[in-house]
Amino acid sequence: MGRLDSTAPDAVIVDIKMPPTYTDEGLVAAQRIRSMHPAMGVLVLSQYLEAHYAMRLLSNAPQHLGYLLKERVSDIVLLVDALHRVIEGECVIDPTIVTTLMRRPHDPSPLAGLTPRELEVLALMAEGRSNTAIAENLLMSPKTLEAHVRQILQKLNLHQSPNDHRRVLAVLKYLQAAR
Repeated sequence: MGRLDSTAPDAVIVDIKMPPTYTDEGLVAAQRIRSMHPAMGVLVLSQYLEAHYAMRLLSNAPQHLGYLLKERVSDIVLLVDALHRVIEGECVIDPTIVTTLMRRPHDPSPLAGLTPRELEVLALMAEGRSNTAIAENLLMSPKTLEAHVRQILQKLNLHQSPNDHRRVLAVLKYLQAAR
């Protein structure tokens, strides 16, 4: 990385599989370059379609990043275009990888099984409201609210435990799903 500090190129090209182990050293190098030089373009090349590597690379800040399959870079015009685009701050992803990512089944949200009313209750729980305040806000009896809370905890798989506060765990799941 010392050479990058002294030469300050506009962009670098790395292969995912580099010495010594030929596993993910290039990906690690790309992430390190990005952390040290966030405005530098980084174009990652891969021999194989490895969507999980693309997701790992792009998960934090996709600006100035590219991920192409090597078969595409035989077209010099495409390679130069990709380099210009990452230098300008764009994210360039090989169309084959995009197609693969779009077809991948997504993990359903842990909140997917909740009714709209249960989501309202959980949102108010996340605001730190008491059962009394939630019941008043939603114009329901305390008994009805308790039934909703029980359903939420059951649907989120939060079982009775002396070590855990299920209501807090439910709120954490709600906040994680909102990201």
